[in-house]
Amino acid sequence: MDLTDQIRQAISDIYDVPDFVVEHPADENKGDLASNVAMVLAKRERVNPLEKAKEIVDRLKESEQLKDNFSKIEVAGPGFINFWVKDKFYLGKLKEVIEGKNDFGKNLDRNKERVIIEFTDPNPFKVFHIGHLMSNAIGESLSRLIEFSGARVCRACYQGDVGIHVAKAIWGIKEMLDEQNQKIDQWEDIPLDKRVYEMGRAYARGAKEYEESTEAKDKIEKLNKEIYQRTDDSLNTIYDLGRRWSLEYFEKIYDTLGTRFNEYFFESDTSERGSELVREFLSKGVFEESQGAIIFNGEKYGLHTRVFINSMGLPTYEAKELGLAKAKFERFEYDKSIIVTANEINDYFKVLIKALSLIYPDLAFKTEHIGHGMLKLKYGKMSSRTGEVVSGEGLIDDVSVEIKKKMEETGKIKEITDVDNVIKKVAVGAIKYSMLKQSPGKDIIFDFETSLSFEGDSGPYLQYAYARAINIWEKGGRKELTDFDIETEISEEERQLIKWMARFEEIAEAAGRNLTPNLICSYLIELSARFNYFYTKCQVNGSEKENLRLMMTLATAQIIKNGLWLLGIETVEKM
Repeated sequence: MDLTDQIRQAISDIYDVPDFVVEHPADENKGDLASNVAMVLAKRERVNPLEKAKEIVDRLKESEQLKDNFSKIEVAGPGFINFWVKDKFYLGKLKEVIEGKNDFGKNLDRNKERVIIEFTDPNPFKVFHIGHLMSNAIGESLSRLIEFSGARVCRACYQGDVGIHVAKAIWGIKEMLDEQNQKIDQWEDIPLDKRVYEMGRAYARGAKEYEESTEAKDKIEKLNKEIYQRTDDSLNTIYDLGRRWSLEYFEKIYDTLGTRFNEYFFESDTSERGSELVREFLSKGVFEESQGAIIFNGEKYGLHTRVFINSMGLPTYEAKELGLAKAKFERFEYDKSIIVTANEINDYFKVLIKALSLIYPDLAFKTEHIGHGMLKLKYGKMSSRTGEVVSGEGLIDDVSVEIKKKMEETGKIKEITDVDNVIKKVAVGAIKYSMLKQSPGKDIIFDFETSLSFEGDSGPYLQYAYARAINIWEKGGRKELTDFDIETEISEEERQLIKWMARFEEIAEAAGRNLTPNLICSYLIELSARFNYFYTKCQVNGSEKENLRLMMTLATAQIIKNGLWLLGIETVEKM
């Protein structure tokens, strides 16, 4: 039972009052916790809130369960009740951090819950662009927050390996091969990233011609049907190799980003089932025929209408999604299914989930769509391998170049043994943090100057704070310290740091409950700022309180590490 629960329980033992608040006051000089219970009761009983607060305080001071952890309980303002926590509680929490290590902060909010979370979802034959980075950063962080809350999580990736975009890419590849007088298997001799680059060019070419040339459009639509039917061996070879190369390339990026998917789903596997469901429920009135296509009339439900099987008899994304929902449940019997995509298709998912509710109501009830904003660049052109589309790897490479410059300026880059690995971790951390520091629904403006700063609200700043704490601890002999007197007197600087550490558990719980990684970001920035202030005011190594302060330093590093892990960001010990 945490301190908030202790207060709520002590009050509930005395008064019958269900709706009152216990929270941290904005002004820390007014206590560590505060409650409005007196004002709630005073309003109900029509008495003076200040007098009611005095009555409650007098009774709470007699509570045995509060005496151990609270040093003072007082009335404030018009009737708030403020609580001051004993230092020994915070010092005891310090021990918990050291002993808990990577597990400190975990909770059981979602104990025994099974959650499948789908994110990233790049399409073979197309560029892994910065939007995929956004989805990956958010999806991976949500997965870790949910795991940290005790759930079993299945990371899923759903990829469009069939459809008109594939036909456009293969049409472009065929054109390029004819011009180069080559066969597709000759591309095996060039590096993987070059192959993917060529496929990106082919898709861009096919997409352009599809819009501008009736002849090309007819050929691409014919190709699309042949890809589904797999009737042409030479076409199948291009498709199979291109698909494999794309998936291998995606795995390379996932490795850089620190994501490991448990399940992969493909449109080629869900299209047939989706088609069958649409046709089955056409006869049951869920879908309607319209101009040779099968549609879902969303207007009936205050939504918009969407096509589920087109006039060529082929399933659309919508139909395949119906097959996907069932396929997910068959592979992983989930209690909750979360889908992370850009918010530009929020309305699409409203229609989809409504249609799903009329086919598989239990699965629709368990499904939640989280739409994230778009990632935008503050300045114009960047080095992109496909013209106007900025690739995810291109952004990581550009950020890595700038991070290396900054590290060279500090002069400490010579002390790092695995420089390239550290630079990549800091670059990925900078990108991820910039995407996670505000709520998922908002657009993100990626600015190199602020996102790569070693000071302020950035990923590199937090990684540097961790490295600095580890360096201080190393100078103290890397001691494992847990044996100190919890009755030790502490200074205000020490107290401000330790009390903030103690909040990590409730912040992690709230972030997992509300699926808000930005809470972790804000918390870590404040923790790092408090640690820096503590270090400027309090000598650590060689002081009379060396053991305690080294423990505080190690605990700070541990919490930063745990918090960054929740964000999907790796720590580095030198930078």
